Amino acid sequence: MPTFKLDGREISFEPGETVIQAAWRVGIEIPHYCWHPGLSIAANCRMCLVHVTSGRQMALPQLELDEERGEYVPTTKPKLDPACQLAAAEDMEVSSTSEVVKTAQASVQEFLLLNHPVDCPICDQSGECKLQDYYYEHQGTLKRKLTEPVHKPKGVRFGPTIVYDAERCIMCTRCIRVCDELAKDHVLDMRERGDRMEIILAPGRELDHKYTLMTEHVCPVGALTSSDFRFKARVWFLKSGAGVCTGCATGCNTHVDYDPRYGKVYRLRPRDNEDVNKFWMCDDGMMTYTRHDTDRLLMPTAGRGEERTPVLDDEAFALAAEQLRNVEASKLAVVLSAQHTTEDNLALVKLAQALGAGQLYLAALGGWEGDDILRSDDNNPNRAGAIQAAGGAPLKTVADLLTDVQSGAVQGVLALGWATAEKLEELAPLVTLDAVVSLTTHVGALPAVASVAIPVADTFEIEGSFVNEKGMAQAFKPVLHPPAGVEPGWKAIAALAGQLGHDLGFKDIQALREGLAIEVEAAQ
Repeated sequence: MPTFKLDGREISFEPGETVIQAAWRVGIEIPHYCWHPGLSIAANCRMCLVHVTSGRQMALPQLELDEERGEYVPTTKPKLDPACQLAAAEDMEVSSTSEVVKTAQASVQEFLLLNHPVDCPICDQSGECKLQDYYYEHQGTLKRKLTEPVHKPKGVRFGPTIVYDAERCIMCTRCIRVCDELAKDHVLDMRERGDRMEIILAPGRELDHKYTLMTEHVCPVGALTSSDFRFKARVWFLKSGAGVCTGCATGCNTHVDYDPRYGKVYRLRPRDNEDVNKFWMCDDGMMTYTRHDTDRLLMPTAGRGEERTPVLDDEAFALAAEQLRNVEASKLAVVLSAQHTTEDNLALVKLAQALGAGQLYLAALGGWEGDDILRSDDNNPNRAGAIQAAGGAPLKTVADLLTDVQSGAVQGVLALGWATAEKLEELAPLVTLDAVVSLTTHVGALPAVASVAIPVADTFEIEGSFVNEKGMAQAFKPVLHPPAGVEPGWKAIAALAGQLGHDLGFKDIQALREGLAIEVEAAQ
């Protein structure tokens, strides 16, 4: 592989790569604003200027103050190149830290801050703002401009999800390129010239496509803000964990940003993975975190309708076991979940095998709009994992379950999860059964008709894995503690098996995974 030298270090590169791409790939950051590895090259911020010290040198004329003579004299300075546009070449030598480069970076930084408002205390970008970072790294001088800064529109509503502050904008055009190149919707553009420039909407339009939150995410400053995250949290109070999106079968890799003081998730951000989601997520995927603490089932319940009452954990497992014992194994339906982890589903399959129950079904969500960018037509994160946990055999649907209940082929149900495509009234036939046990994270249609509902931990609270539509098994770790008394699904299933007199043969998740015929990739 060919190489070039960057600040004396050998950097290998692929043919066609630019200097900034090759450096970024090995973990070296050349200061930049407009460049993004997933977008086209704009080269308009000029922050990534570097000095090519090898080969033929180009020089620019300039005037320099001669302090002895007290006058400006003609001289030259090296011509610098934007690293985002400069193609890497064999044996090329590049400096990103020389004095002439540092002077240029400081000048660019000062230029960008001439009219920038000093509203860091109220800016959502504060704490992860490149303007702040590069000021301390590459400028660090007081502002010399004494005149009134140029004022522009503030708090402009671009659409249901995005608010724009033109005074903070440095015109990097990342947001425009996300709309044009990712969403294929030219809804944003620029107007005016020089220090009067600002981002505008297309006439009669709103920023309302499926990737609006990505336009905010790529903004390197605080010009674009998410209506959801705006003024909610300071990033220095947040910690981040590696997760997998539960929105659809693509399985986008995520950063889960949470506040450990309150045990609360505040946002999801895309985590780079070239094989899955590259650098992106859709709006619905980034908002899936709101499901976590909405309509959670926090304690076991028994009974239906007005007779439904909270019960203790031990009482719930004992009652569930008693009801399931009264169901003939051949007429017990076991419902897996396309929303739960492969490990949870595998534990339930093991319990079904121990009980001799051979009727397996799959509960899944429906009603999702896919696209050819990122969104899968299947809005369940783990349909493939549930099928693999069942040994690859076809699984019947909840609609099939209702038919089997009405025909008498099913007289009891043991279900995992809350998410089904069916509405509550469509599940009415299940009310006729004395034994409907639901292990669930949330209140939903299936738990609503259960005779016993037992809460289990949600995705952010457990270790587990999903298998996406490409067959990739992706693991994730817990970032939050589950509510008191609530256990992961696989552990609750093992406890229920114990009440039924069966040992499923695993004590921890590693032992459980030995039964998987797939290789689980650890979260990075």
